[in-house]
Amino acid sequence: MKKVVKFGGSSLASAEQFIKVGDIIRADKSRRYVVPSAPGKRYSSDAKVTDLLYQCYHLAENGQAFNKQFGQIKDRYNEIIRGLKLNYSLEEDFETIKKQFISKAGEMYAASRGEYLNGKIMAKYLDYEFVDAANVIRFHKDGTLDAEKTNKLLAERLSAHERAVIPGFYGASANGTIITFSRGGSDITGSLVAKAVNANLYENWTDVSGFLVADPRVVKNPEIIHTITYSELRELAYMGASVLHEDAIFPVRKVGIPINIRNTNAPDEDGTMIVESTCRIPAYTITGIAGKKGFVAVNIEKDMMNSEIGFGRKVLQAFEDSGISFEHMPSGIDTMTIFVHQDEFAEKEQTVIADINNLAHPDSIELESDLALIAVVGRGMKSTRGTAGRLFSALAHAHINVKMIDQGSSELNIIIGVKNEDFNDAINAIYDMFVISQL
Repeated sequence: MKKVVKFGGSSLASAEQFIKVGDIIRADKSRRYVVPSAPGKRYSSDAKVTDLLYQCYHLAENGQAFNKQFGQIKDRYNEIIRGLKLNYSLEEDFETIKKQFISKAGEMYAASRGEYLNGKIMAKYLDYEFVDAANVIRFHKDGTLDAEKTNKLLAERLSAHERAVIPGFYGASANGTIITFSRGGSDITGSLVAKAVNANLYENWTDVSGFLVADPRVVKNPEIIHTITYSELRELAYMGASVLHEDAIFPVRKVGIPINIRNTNAPDEDGTMIVESTCRIPAYTITGIAGKKGFVAVNIEKDMMNSEIGFGRKVLQAFEDSGISFEHMPSGIDTMTIFVHQDEFAEKEQTVIADINNLAHPDSIELESDLALIAVVGRGMKSTRGTAGRLFSALAHAHINVKMIDQGSSELNIIIGVKNEDFNDAINAIYDMFVISQL
């Protein structure tokens, strides 16, 4: 058995948290490869180390003094080292980082040092080999991941080490320039390591006990999802569910490695298992609910639209020419509606409308703003009759007007559009119908 374990910033925010992590790793000898994040917040008003690094670098970039802010960073790491009772110093690394800041080594270099330093402490604490991600995670010149080269480098390097710590979030181009993933990218590093070492399981440890059926900021104490497929997760992540970085799915999915979301502060809980497919019957008809606010619907009407070849392409070209991607496109015989992000569309709305008129010559164009999209996702919906009926019944009972409905051919999800102001009520109504009523 071979496991890769990734720990998030809240799991490594202090010496106390480090000790919890150490206990978790030592409790299972198959946890052989560790991917740490930078220290997160210790309490609500605290600062994340990555944010402090950004602050320091921006000051250095502008020729301003940053010793005070850098002192805070040093204090955080030294506090962890003292709390772990390690005979270890990062002073040499601190001096190197300061020099690199002054010489303007780049914002990505600055951001990556949080994981780098935490990785060195973790390796010392566990007595594991430290493997700098800059040597094994390779990026192209344009900043995109070189997945093939990365897999080769990781596999070769880690095959020589029974146990190792690989910092998350960053890598480097062929010339050594540090490049980072987007925020939360340590999840991706863990996934790449799992693929390279052909792990049996990728454990992603965070501060929640897995995926929840709904956002706890919207629904009070939502149930945990015990098993979810990659397809379901993709649908929920796309609509805002954010326990795991969306791009972390692809490397392990291709080779059939499951991901287990676990809680560092509740290690005895099973968390959520993410798998390619499963015969397990879901606890509820739906697996999860997720949504986003801030959309605008562009409603286009034209008689005999359905018989006009190329009409849809012409309409979409107007959005493409303005660099706007669309989310959904429900249509009828003489109507089609394009849902786009309102903040992207607002600045270019008149240009897009003019282009649609010039390219497609519709009878009318109407805009409806301040809309929200909600995805109801679940593999159980395919084999359950009346799901859509129950969904609309729940919304009608809550006096919520549905602006749009779109169901994919896979029958894995139903997406509805409602007013922004109805967003919370809609999600609670759906949750009550499909979860509370089945408890």
